[in-house]
Amino acid sequence: MSEKVLVAMSGGVDSSVAAALLKEQDYEVVGATLKLFSNEDIGLEHGARTCCSLEDVEDARAVAFKLGFPHHVFNFRELFREQVINRFAESYAGGETPNPCIDCNRYIKFDKLLERALVLDMDYIATGHYARVEYDEQTGRYLLKKATDSSKDQSYVLYTLTQEQLKRTLFPLGRLRKSEVRALAEARGLVNARKPDSQDICFIRDGGYAAFLENTMNVLSSPGDFTNSSGKVLGEHKGIIHYTIGQRRGLGLSFDKPKYVVGKDLQSNTVVLGDEAELYSERMTVTDVNLISIEQLSEPMEAAVKTRYSQKEARATLYPLENNQIDVRFYEPQRAITSGQATVFYDGETVICGGTIV
Repeated sequence: MSEKVLVAMSGGVDSSVAAALLKEQDYEVVGATLKLFSNEDIGLEHGARTCCSLEDVEDARAVAFKLGFPHHVFNFRELFREQVINRFAESYAGGETPNPCIDCNRYIKFDKLLERALVLDMDYIATGHYARVEYDEQTGRYLLKKATDSSKDQSYVLYTLTQEQLKRTLFPLGRLRKSEVRALAEARGLVNARKPDSQDICFIRDGGYAAFLENTMNVLSSPGDFTNSSGKVLGEHKGIIHYTIGQRRGLGLSFDKPKYVVGKDLQSNTVVLGDEAELYSERMTVTDVNLISIEQLSEPMEAAVKTRYSQKEARATLYPLENNQIDVRFYEPQRAITSGQATVFYDGETVICGGTIV
């Protein structure tokens, strides 16, 4: 009897090819498109084109029909608002710079979708992420590994996956390059073979984070002082949510040399500006750590570290702390380490663990 897999289908080419490949591998495939928000939820007019639009649902349904398997739409709007949009707003209001895509993976795609799959008596879930899952016979643990195409690798945004989730998750695109995926879609006549990739945060149009927070989420952010690291007032900022660590443009001030946001103080409502040298740190603390390749971190361990999705890896030593935290000490100082961002630790191609920078 064929194993059953519930494939998350966004309407894009990646998830469609993932479903096609699984169908060809004799899995019993069922497609599922997740309704995460409506235009009204994110402050847009009815009919404006967004991720999760009717067109995306229709594209996913057309692919399922062409390939000959059932397709469902699951409504997760309430949960998405609670666990992703509200968390995003609260984190920004608290002076942090969050990554909502990771919360979506953690609380929606690999939690509630898997829960729904098990209710439907499915064996696996699958997505179009570029990553790999392997089972390590020696340790008895499921491993999360980088994709073959390093330019598309998405292991960074998947670090929250648990052993049970990894056991029941398939990533059919993990060994493919994007060009190969589009060629596969073309060869199968899929309606979305040339559909552009989605960009940035799905529920925010054109990167307008501050406007979304103020106008849609009613996050108040009052003007305050720009200061230097000694406390000298340099000018007035328009609200802390408009700035993130490392920012240089859009400050509204003129200096004889470039100045960067090097700190934010929520209590005094100040944004600290400084020279680029002030952006570099030799260490950081990481909390809410999810271990993948190891069962526990009981002694110092060397690792390669990414503190942003697109950042080059840096070497560091990890020191275990209490309360599921890690003290990270870099071999060389790192630029613009930002509270609220995810950080992921690697041993070669394998994800060791990940957490949130504090």
